[in-house]
Amino acid sequence: MTISALYRSSSAHVALAAIATLTAVVVLPNAAPLYTLINVTLYMSMGVFALSLALLWGYGGILCFGQSAFFGLGAYAYAIAAINFGDTTLAVAFAILVPAVFAAGLGYFLFYGRLSDVYLGVITLTVTLILFKLINSTGGDAWRIGAARLGGFNGIPATPLMTIPFTKTFLSPSQMFIFASVALFSTYALCKGLIVTRFGRAVIAVKENEMRAELLGYNAKRLKLAVFVISAGVAGLAGLLFANSVFVSPTMFSLSMAAQVLIWVVVGGLGTLFGPVAACFALQMATTALGKLGLVDPNIVLGLVLIIFVVFVPGGIQPAIAGLLCKLRDLTSKRQSVREVTR
Repeated sequence: MTISALYRSSSAHVALAAIATLTAVVVLPNAAPLYTLINVTLYMSMGVFALSLALLWGYGGILCFGQSAFFGLGAYAYAIAAINFGDTTLAVAFAILVPAVFAAGLGYFLFYGRLSDVYLGVITLTVTLILFKLINSTGGDAWRIGAARLGGFNGIPATPLMTIPFTKTFLSPSQMFIFASVALFSTYALCKGLIVTRFGRAVIAVKENEMRAELLGYNAKRLKLAVFVISAGVAGLAGLLFANSVFVSPTMFSLSMAAQVLIWVVVGGLGTLFGPVAACFALQMATTALGKLGLVDPNIVLGLVLIIFVVFVPGGIQPAIAGLLCKLRDLTSKRQSVREVTR
């Protein structure tokens, strides 16, 4: 595919996403009950989380087992900053910057240390587990940052809700839904635009063949570090949205959270952006329904779904559907050609 065709394809995808977002923003706040609206807002926060790994793994070629570390750091940074500042405007910036800065320090050690992909995965997973254990052990009044108590395994239940910038007016559930919708669309558009820029194409080149990219003059370590930091910032934004949908707790650093985002990307399609978001929504709705029924542990179902897709649909949903549509189009064109010949 040529660069101009790539730009046209990305623009078309972003335009479709914009239409879907606008439709959701107009229809759902007026038609859906409050419970559904809050649930969809939660799904959108997870959709942003899925995009963070879809960009890093699918286009950067970096399999991070500890993406939930940045997700949790974003939520905790938001809650702590909001409690101390008494305002959520600056807290939003902290939710994105803290994970990004943390990723910059961790990534410098990982990429400039020339660690292999296996060690990178192990270290990121270890960092997540360390943060999970650390936050769980912060119960009591002694564990606080300024006026914010970390709360140990209870987390920070009194997480301040977002307000209209520089005011004390809290966002209503409808307004929070609109904010989450815009955040998901903006993140999708940012990732789509990023991969067609010179930087994005260089990142993909490093993923495909790092040695060849370096021989062509690209600094592979710097490119990997940059996409790692961007991905962490996106995960921090997801943590901020999650904190406003539920509350901040150590489970955000847990292994189950780290595994879920991997499943969404695998099921949705590695090397795609829409696929992981669609898989995230579908699997979240499925696990919620299964949880209500109480017939089977949703985590077991997620494990089975992962195994099925790895074995039978290794490319994921989006590439499989795209391939099927191409085959149907080719079959249709062949039938039309045969009809024209027989005439």
